[in-house]
Amino acid sequence: MSISNSSHNFEITTNTLPEAEGMITPKTKTSLEEVDRASETSVIPILEIKDLCYRYPHLDSNALDKINLKIFKGERVAVLGANGAGKSTLFKHLNGILRPLSGEVQVKGEIITKKNVRMCRETVGIVFQDPDDQVLAPSVEEDIAFGPINMGLSRVEVEKRVKEALEMVGLTGFEERAPHHLSGGQKKLVAIAGILAMRPEVIVLDEPTAGLDPLSSARILELIMKMNRKLGITLLLSTHDVDVVPYFAERVFVLHHGNLEADGSPDEIFNDSKLLGKAHLRLPRVAEVFEMLQQEGLDVNIQITAEKARDEILRLVRDRKSVGLIESRKEGSFSENL
Repeated sequence: MSISNSSHNFEITTNTLPEAEGMITPKTKTSLEEVDRASETSVIPILEIKDLCYRYPHLDSNALDKINLKIFKGERVAVLGANGAGKSTLFKHLNGILRPLSGEVQVKGEIITKKNVRMCRETVGIVFQDPDDQVLAPSVEEDIAFGPINMGLSRVEVEKRVKEALEMVGLTGFEERAPHHLSGGQKKLVAIAGILAMRPEVIVLDEPTAGLDPLSSARILELIMKMNRKLGITLLLSTHDVDVVPYFAERVFVLHHGNLEADGSPDEIFNDSKLLGKAHLRLPRVAEVFEMLQQEGLDVNIQITAEKARDEILRLVRDRKSVGLIESRKEGSFSENL
């Protein structure tokens, strides 16, 4: 494999993408396997937002209104909300693509400014919802090499990173393939590989499973979990698919009309029917089954994953067996007395 930015290959320039000027600072050369696993919560949040407000020029109201949140290293966070809730707008503030109307965004304790935006973009990588907005080079390897080349890394280091990223996403052998010949799921993997090759500490994924078939969606989610468990990467994910949230997220943010309505665990969020109604969100399918069982008069707690559902059903069966055994013993004792 050979990566070059000569005129004979894909030309790597800071004008190729609108916000690419923030990707040109030589930094660490650690391999994917050497990224620190952050299992303990940091004292300083890796991302912090304070009173963030943003308004698009053509709108009369804020797209984001006084958002305050903290995200710590190694966390897996899902952001839920209906269309227009502000999820994508929020994400674009996390590495300086958009700049606040008021308030501030901090990366590792530093407010994002024009002076440090390059560092912020090396720390926080964003995977857009539509891979065609991100995967632009003539070949897969050239696309993945785009970020590392713009970071000023050597050709040897760039090739190493491209190879490791392809292995991580399961696309080894696709180096010379043209991205426009790939499936939607494969394009998503190329987009993720391009971000992985830059060694960010945080990866933000905007609707990573949108438009994919169930098998491709499962593959993407498996990769995302692997990135967190194996590499210690902090993950933020927005999705309309509430069924995947309980399996992915440790924390859930709920946005509604630009406001942060809730910050809690998946269990807390999905057991708050008033919140779900306000934010126009539904329960995961598993939880809907338990809601129907409650309506039938069964004494069950709403569960949001298949594993917890199994445990709750087994508990119910054991309790009913115990009650039945006690009742049968009572009946037997009564018969003997007769």
